[in-house]
Amino acid sequence: MTSLASGPAGFLQSGLDRLYVSIAGTAFFVCALVAIVLFAASQKRSKVDYNNGIFTYLKFIYASFLKPHDKGGSGQQDALESFYSTQATVYDATRKRLLRGREDMLGLVAAQLKYKVENRELQKGKAVWVDIGGGTGYNIEAMAAFVSVPEFFSHVYLVDLSPSLLEVARKRFERLGWKNVTVVCQDARSFRLPEDNIDPIKTVGAGADVVTMSYSLSMIPDYYSVVDSIGHLVKPSGLLGVCDFYVQSIVDVSSRNYIGGAFNRHVNWLGRAFWRAWFEADRVNLDAARRDYLEYRFGTVISASERNYLLGGIPYYIFIGRQKDISPNQASREAIEKLDASFTESPYLSPANHRKEMDKAIIKSTQEIHSKAYESAVVNLSANLPLPAAFYQNHHYRIFYNDLLPKHTQFQNEYIYAFNWEDPRVDHRLLNIKRDDVILAITSAGDNILDYLQKSPRRVHAVDLNPNQNHLIELKVASFIALGHRDVWKIFGEGKHSEFRDLLISRLSPHLSSQAFQYWLEHSHVFTSKSGRGLYETGGSRHAIKMIRYIFKVFGLAGQVKKLCEAQTLAEQRKIWPRIRAVLMSKPLHWAVVSTEWFAWKAAGVPRNQRNMIVEDYFKRNGLTKEMKNTKDISGKSIWEYVVDTLDPVVNETMIGNDNYFYYLCLKGQFSRRCAPAYLTPQAHVKLSSPGAFDGLRIHTDEINEVIGRITPRSLTIAVIMDSMDWFDPEGTDATAQAQKFNHALKMDGRILLRSASIEPWYIKNFEENGFSARRVGARFSGTCIDRVNMYASTWICTKTRELERPANDKRSNSVEYLEI
Repeated sequence: MTSLASGPAGFLQSGLDRLYVSIAGTAFFVCALVAIVLFAASQKRSKVDYNNGIFTYLKFIYASFLKPHDKGGSGQQDALESFYSTQATVYDATRKRLLRGREDMLGLVAAQLKYKVENRELQKGKAVWVDIGGGTGYNIEAMAAFVSVPEFFSHVYLVDLSPSLLEVARKRFERLGWKNVTVVCQDARSFRLPEDNIDPIKTVGAGADVVTMSYSLSMIPDYYSVVDSIGHLVKPSGLLGVCDFYVQSIVDVSSRNYIGGAFNRHVNWLGRAFWRAWFEADRVNLDAARRDYLEYRFGTVISASERNYLLGGIPYYIFIGRQKDISPNQASREAIEKLDASFTESPYLSPANHRKEMDKAIIKSTQEIHSKAYESAVVNLSANLPLPAAFYQNHHYRIFYNDLLPKHTQFQNEYIYAFNWEDPRVDHRLLNIKRDDVILAITSAGDNILDYLQKSPRRVHAVDLNPNQNHLIELKVASFIALGHRDVWKIFGEGKHSEFRDLLISRLSPHLSSQAFQYWLEHSHVFTSKSGRGLYETGGSRHAIKMIRYIFKVFGLAGQVKKLCEAQTLAEQRKIWPRIRAVLMSKPLHWAVVSTEWFAWKAAGVPRNQRNMIVEDYFKRNGLTKEMKNTKDISGKSIWEYVVDTLDPVVNETMIGNDNYFYYLCLKGQFSRRCAPAYLTPQAHVKLSSPGAFDGLRIHTDEINEVIGRITPRSLTIAVIMDSMDWFDPEGTDATAQAQKFNHALKMDGRILLRSASIEPWYIKNFEENGFSARRVGARFSGTCIDRVNMYASTWICTKTRELERPANDKRSNSVEYLEI
């Protein structure tokens, strides 16, 4: 058979097969064509509608790829008409999937405008909107999903250069009955608002309240002059919203501190080459210079880079900006200096009474202390650049940082902790926070920061080197400001909200930094995915939670876990626990997984130095020799014993289902109404959603040493540093340096609250040698509970009792040589 198939007969057979396939294909095509004709003939209409159905896309394909465009026209208008005249009537139907992001841009603009109305910066019904390159008017009608166009805007101008598209727009607004929309066929460079839309009393601040451009900047040859003209068109407090295609390498923006974050901005070389060539065929230019000039000419409020994966991953961006206002006038400098004072706890000294208000010695020290945000602003002002995006936000609690530095990118866009592992009930008992306290605390997931804020201290500095941890607390803060308790509970109590993306754009965005908005726009699936378990199965700690849930499922313990979480008494808990314990704390499991260094870091967030402290304590307790100390068997036993000492007392002494929300969350994947952090209660929502609740919050994305090194001496009263010093190398100098800097930053009798995995942390002596008295206020011994978490072996308070002299070579320079940008 094989030889026959490869001979002449085989060739003839294959030729006949191809012939039959061709005949069958032709027959199918003819039948399909006849069917279409018969279907069209059977319709009541005598005339075929060429603007519906398949003809819509045939028109689009013809106009975009087949029709020869007029290259000898008299200008841009002729070129546009050559391209759009054939497809004007089907434009909207064919662009819905291609031009992604338009609705998001409009939603972001509307959210900013509504924020202005709420804060009496704009009067509803008086706003003026100019949509440049608006074509068929789709954007203006789409805005109705966010605000009532006839009621919110006094006038809307649609400016475009294509008569064919504008004719569609006129018919659209006649159909809608909107009388406040004017369609203008004019070059955007020369368009100016009519005089009747300019308040003669406020001529200086006159102009449009918002200008938008949707996929039009990439089609304008002379884009520099158009962007410049927008600067004259929009009022000083106005907004600019742009959505368009782009391609760009991260190298282009690596030294810019004013673009509002570079998350997802990079397009690889193949993507840059392909999409640029593809769109140039239709006179659409994706060169990076257009977006670059936009960001240079305006200050960034929100910037986001997205992909249209439905059509192959076409890159597009959304930009919300405002006038950059970098004139070095007194008002601009004073505004920056006021923010800098709040970042560093320096007193704000107005020029009029600068020398009178403060003691000369204090002035001498505080003059040299500036935040990195201030230093970046000074550099940008001198170079005629926009300020860092943080200065254009509606709230200034998130302090500028450079998201491209390796110390931030090492976290690979992932937070470690989705919830805090420190018991705030103990913190409140030990610290007794007052209204005049100035607190510095590690952010982590932000839960405890929100707990402290309910006591209304004067200031809380939240510090975390991981930008994503700070994105999480930003989201929580924005949610309290913008959402009701029901939505806050769904997002952070249940960890899921099907409408999260819509809430992010329309409600939360005015209260987020550009970087945080970028992050949560990209990670909105965390809350909306039907297959995922929500927020609390994300982050580095998800590995442990997933593994435990998988073990329960494999060993048939799901029912026992449910009973444990529903137990009403400690006796009932203790009765259920042994069966779960037999699996969860089995020595084979711990030898194979839990005791490994990979699991300690990736799943539990325990770094090597902290793990070594646990081993060291086990070594001391059991009188082991140094030769035995580093063996894997001893290391595994020490971790196993540490876990036993953590979990057994928790079950025996705390109620999992009623009070211990830390372990309830690990077992159930979400909080319950009766077992949740204090910040999720209705009472806390009333407190945290009240005006000014977060005025005292400052979020720093940096090392602790960097932050306290830039805080005015003797200004902090409390520092909560969790177990961060366990991460230091005992052979290094970091612990001593941090103790000394805390001594300079804290007031006399100021306190440091710290936790440790060791019963006697090695670095306590570093504090005692640098002006602190140390007192252990909590210790976990076998069988006892130190708090509801019970994860740490000891809790300490170090109180400042002595002032250290500041080194003569201490660097507190506002020179650019120390500036990280």
